[in-house]
Amino acid sequence: MHPLSDSIARRLSTVYPDREARALARHILEMRFGITRTDLLSGHARTLSVEERHELENIVNRLLQKEPVQYILGQAEFCGHLFHVAPGVLIPRPETEELVQWIVHDHAANSPARLLDIGTGSGCIAVTLALNWPDAQITATDISDDALAIAQENARQNKATVCFRQHDILTGQPIGQTEDRWDIIVSNPPYIRESEREEMEHNVLDHEPRQALFVPDSRPLLFYESIGRYAVHALRRGGCLYVEINRAFGPDTVRLFYSMGFRTVELRKDLYGNDRMIKCHL
Repeated sequence: MHPLSDSIARRLSTVYPDREARALARHILEMRFGITRTDLLSGHARTLSVEERHELENIVNRLLQKEPVQYILGQAEFCGHLFHVAPGVLIPRPETEELVQWIVHDHAANSPARLLDIGTGSGCIAVTLALNWPDAQITATDISDDALAIAQENARQNKATVCFRQHDILTGQPIGQTEDRWDIIVSNPPYIRESEREEMEHNVLDHEPRQALFVPDSRPLLFYESIGRYAVHALRRGGCLYVEINRAFGPDTVRLFYSMGFRTVELRKDLYGNDRMIKCHL
């Protein structure tokens, strides 16, 4: 390991596992300072300026406080694209990439189509689908002004065409015109129970937006109830609903969607073997 990367990793290893500390050191050097792993291995890494060393010190100190590296650098990768992220939106997860890949595999060859992303956050789902499906008309909603501003920025930066609207799905109000009909609705809504907070890492609890994470213990399927009720009326005949779910409620969520009138409901596991996503066919 290069001396610069090694020194960063040693400091970070006081609060992170060794492997994660080394990965973080390489990541911040490449993403913020343009020093690649090849540069480090070949010994051709450039010398940082005084200003850059001050910036690096600030980054390391924030990492030592367990602030997510994505918020520190202001960006996260999702399905091969870079997205701006800030504390007003969730950091995109690999499990959500699997949900998007499922939709692309099933439908991206079918065009045109109308898609709705409920609770878009950073816009990672809507923007990625727009880039993979240029003929689709995509609308994305969120309750948060901050999230919508970030999502709109991400659409501009990635040159994706997405229509953004402010909306709270829990109100039961229609999205856009009452006659709007969608071929696909997708959502990664809040689904973590308040009682699960104790199992979560502090870098998530202390920095990511609470309203995008948690639901009451008494109503763990709160958002799926509202999304499902909307979808059965707003999807076109033969349309599909895709959602990411809490792994603890796979069968319960399947039963909920069947009870709402969906014809088929498919539960799929993520790469870690957890119940993580559902496709409903109307």
